[in-house]
Amino acid sequence: MSTIISAALQFPTIVFTFLLALLALYWLLVLVGIAPLELFERDSLRDDHMASTFVSLGFAGVPVSMALSLILLIAGTLSLIIELFLLSRWELGMFRVPLGLLTLWATIAIASPIASALCYSLHRPLHRHRSFTRRCLLGATVIVATREGELATAEIEGEPGIHVKLHDKGVASVREGQRRVLVKYLTEEDAYRSVAKRCYLDTRARLSKLRLEQRHRQAPDVVDYDSPISSHADAQRPS
Repeated sequence: MSTIISAALQFPTIVFTFLLALLALYWLLVLVGIAPLELFERDSLRDDHMASTFVSLGFAGVPVSMALSLILLIAGTLSLIIELFLLSRWELGMFRVPLGLLTLWATIAIASPIASALCYSLHRPLHRHRSFTRRCLLGATVIVATREGELATAEIEGEPGIHVKLHDKGVASVREGQRRVLVKYLTEEDAYRSVAKRCYLDTRARLSKLRLEQRHRQAPDVVDYDSPISSHADAQRPS
């Protein structure tokens, strides 16, 4: 046990030890009702923020705090194993810093797809609980079941029996059987704005291309929504 504790306090594993301790405290506060479950979520995917970044990495459908906890837990476990069986056996001296940084990057890179797969497997049991069917559903794909005026009912793709309410004002293209992506949560209505899945993917591709061009030109990292590309992309976004 003392060997494991000593390894957990060595760089780079100590980084994960510290972060996991903070997350353990956070989840304790969630259990007692002091901290919100959707700590990092926002009402919309429109802007760049932590939740939209995790959605783009394949973590739609679960709270960012849960996805982050799984990533750090898996990466921390891998880092501990590397420390116990490799790094602790060598006298590294100053080489521990670059090797530690490489270990940090490698363990997170390996942990991310594993955590994403675990999160996906948890969708169905989690979405049966009301707490997990609000903002954390942004980025999820749904299939329109019925529509009446501006309101529609949709089923989460791959999760029969789990429905959400859509309120896409002024969108005449919503039709039964259509696949759409949830992009905005309407708190007062407990409903979502959505866009067609193809439009959503096209918009993300255009905006990503625009941001890359701006960075290449050393322009400020702000999207010009008056440009032809982003105006076309923004036309696909809900109001």
